[in-house]
Amino acid sequence: MTTSLDFDKSNGLIPAVIQDADTLKVLMLGYMDQAALDKTRETGLVTFFSRSKNRLWTKGESSGNFLRLVDIKQDCDDDTLLVSVRPVGPVCHTGSDTCFNEVNQSTDFLPYLEKVILDRKENPDEKSYTAGLFRRGINKVAQKVGEEAVELVIEAKDNNRELFLNEAADLLYHYLVLLVAKGYSLREVLEILQSRHKK
Repeated sequence: MTTSLDFDKSNGLIPAVIQDADTLKVLMLGYMDQAALDKTRETGLVTFFSRSKNRLWTKGESSGNFLRLVDIKQDCDDDTLLVSVRPVGPVCHTGSDTCFNEVNQSTDFLPYLEKVILDRKENPDEKSYTAGLFRRGINKVAQKVGEEAVELVIEAKDNNRELFLNEAADLLYHYLVLLVAKGYSLREVLEILQSRHKK
């Protein structure tokens, strides 16, 4: 943030619109004072000032459904925040993905799939194929991308639609796993493609 926030406009509280960093769905609206904003930045977990509890409240402190901070932007009037997060579990106390009773899923499946892959990396499950790839290390993940690319090239020489599309899906999936393993995102790749397109 480049300018100071105007907390005085609304008696020390400013609205914070919470948005999923991957799906771009609006998840909820909360209020922050300076202390809540400072704690959010310090801990990486979104913290509000609860008007009903009259205290700082970290989302998920009871349920475990935290909001992991990705980014904070302020609006042009310096009195509202847009907080990008990665939610851990449902956001609403009713059990809904959002406080607007929406399913938190992108209309574009690739960011959703990328989010699932990231979750398998951060919260590994013994039965998960994806988590197993991460356990085997970057060399194995990269090797799988190479294998799938070769298999796609082989299928491209024939005219079997089903086999070709399945190999294309395998390559795309393993490519996303490799991006996550390296700590990069599909969005970063798309930004490079967009910049090339503008030239």
